Amino acid sequence: MTSFSSHPPPRARLFRGWFVVAGAFAVTLVGFGSAYTFSAFLESLQRDFGASRGSASLVFSLAGFLYFGLGVVSGPLADRWGARRLAVAGMVLVGLGLAAAGQARSLAEACLAYGLGVGLGIGASYVPVLGAVQRWFVRRRGFASGLAVSGTGVGTLVMPPLASLLIEALGWRHAYLALGVLAVVVGAGMALLIEDDPRHRGLGPDGDPPQPQAPSAMPAGSTVRDAIGSRRFAGLYAACLISSFGLFVPFVHLVPYALDHGLPAGSAVLLLGAIGIGSTAGRFFLGGLADRLGRQLALPLMSAGMALSLVVWAVSSGFWGLAAFAFAYGVFYGGFVALLPALVMDYFGGRSIGAILGVLYTSVAFGTLVGPSAAGFAFDLSRSYLLPILASIGANLVAAGVLLAMSKTRAAAKPGPRGTVGNEPTHAQRS
Repeated sequence: MTSFSSHPPPRARLFRGWFVVAGAFAVTLVGFGSAYTFSAFLESLQRDFGASRGSASLVFSLAGFLYFGLGVVSGPLADRWGARRLAVAGMVLVGLGLAAAGQARSLAEACLAYGLGVGLGIGASYVPVLGAVQRWFVRRRGFASGLAVSGTGVGTLVMPPLASLLIEALGWRHAYLALGVLAVVVGAGMALLIEDDPRHRGLGPDGDPPQPQAPSAMPAGSTVRDAIGSRRFAGLYAACLISSFGLFVPFVHLVPYALDHGLPAGSAVLLLGAIGIGSTAGRFFLGGLADRLGRQLALPLMSAGMALSLVVWAVSSGFWGLAAFAFAYGVFYGGFVALLPALVMDYFGGRSIGAILGVLYTSVAFGTLVGPSAAGFAFDLSRSYLLPILASIGANLVAAGVLLAMSKTRAAAKPGPRGTVGNEPTHAQRS
């Protein structure tokens, strides 16, 4: 007599790669969310230290330069030491930098504390966690990458209003301390979920069975030298450099712009939240859409979309017009940030993804060092943001043109193992 068990078959376990995505999401939320609270503190820093808007903006520019520029170091270190260690250390640095900024007695001290702490902290963690996510997915890489970096959008939505409430309740100094504690507890705690390679768990990308190869074999893909010597990398680098001169101007100057036009402080900070909502939507939905439509053509569309949305900022002074700009800008900005690392993985593979991303993001570092502070000094001279907005529009249009031309560049390449780098060749060498 045959007996049948009444127990249902075991349910499939959730793919471990989604835990890695969750860790990356938390790291980007806490790191960039803390960075983008700067706009809420700008007025307090100007008032207490008697600083001009341009000089106060240098605090953010220094942090931005470091957190993008440090990727050239943190990327290779992650390939060698693992992303988890760097992500945890980075979140601790962010917390210490915020706490130290709250103790600053001069603008120079605030610049060093915030710039070094937040800048080095995000720089140590951002590229490593992005590189880790890319290795866990192929078919759903755009979606997973978008979900991971959507933490930045959620952080932009949640953290500036939280900072504004903390400033009102505790003063700006204690508000920085509270944000520092949050960065260490949440950011460093969630960073423990980061893992570098699905093969360490006996898995392949997307949860598929691993490809038959030695456990110690390197992932397929280009070396750093081959990648940076390719035409495709040159096009990506030029486009990111040009675009980044205006990329973060709204994050620093939209709130002061709104205050200058008579909006209440609470409403002005909500505009950053609108960027965050749009950014989350862009990273989440456009990343998955680009997986189906093609990431090569989707990326220049993101730059063109940012340019068009900036036109709305140039002609708006009321809350609803600025909110429409903020949401639209966030959507295309979020899509751009989500697609960039996935496209790099498509072109150059996973072998040195952290190092390649690190070199690429130095372009954004230089643009961020110049753009927000230059916009502030332009305002100090003209009492208007029109010139910086127009310059940002032009930069994004030029970047879109470069990306579109670069997408048509064919790379002489050796095909890698199927499924290792998506739809693109594994090696992009000089042609």
